[in-house]
Parts: sequence; C-alpha cells; structure tokens
Amino acid sequence: MLNFLIKNKKKITYLSLIFYWLILIIATSLPSKNMPNIKLNDKIEHLLAYFILGFLFNLSILFQDKFKILKNNAFISSIVLLMIYAILDELHQIFIPGRDGSFLDWSADTIGIILGVLGTYLIVNKITKIKLL
Repeated sequence: MLNFLIKNKKKITYLSLIFYWLILIIATSLPSKNMPNIKLNDKIEHLLAYFILGFLFNLSILFQDKFKILKNNAFISSIVLLMIYAILDELHQIFIPGRDGSFLDWSADTIGIILGVLGTYLIVNKITKIKLL
C-alpha cells in the first residue's frame, strides 16, 4: 500500500485536490437554504475548508515539476494564489441568494490557507527529513 502511494503520489494528490476543490466550489455556490446544517461556527468552517485546500494545493505545487518558480517558492505562491481565490470566492457569494461575502470570512479563509500550507511543510519535513522552509 505504501509503495502504491509513493509511486502514485502526484496522481493521488492532483485528483484529491481537483475533487475537493470541486466540492468546495459547489458548496460555496449553493443558496443558504440549500446548505447542509453543520453545527460548527461559520468561521471555523471557513478555516477548516481552506486548511484542507491549502494543504492539498501546496502539496500539488511541491510535487509538480513543470513550473519551477512555483515549486521553488511554493510556500508564498500557495498562500498568495489561494488568498486571491478566496477573495474571488467571497465576491461570487454576493450573487448567491441568502449568502454574502465578508472580510471576516476571507480572514478565516486566509488563516486556514496559512495553517494548511504550514501543515504541508511539517508533514513533508517529518516524512522526508528534508527542510523545505
């Protein structure tokens, strides 16, 4: 099993990112009355959602070889690109019935992104014993 994961790490990471991001896009596009009622604080939901996105996105950048500038600056590029996406996501929610975009939501998204990217480095450093930061 471990050999399979190592051998297919790029595919697994990319597919996980695509699948998760699609779920996130769909979830943020639903009118509020169609949202599943999860009993978490709204800001915690934002933080957790973007933590996972930050983790998967940064891992994908670290595993890819096509864009060296992104890979060499994965920490900052992951954070900046996802912060831009989070702004666009909050703006798009203004047009969804019963939803709104807010600076506080974006702030929670950003904290989740930063923690997710840091989480990637902690795990990768632990597994590979290679200092990435």
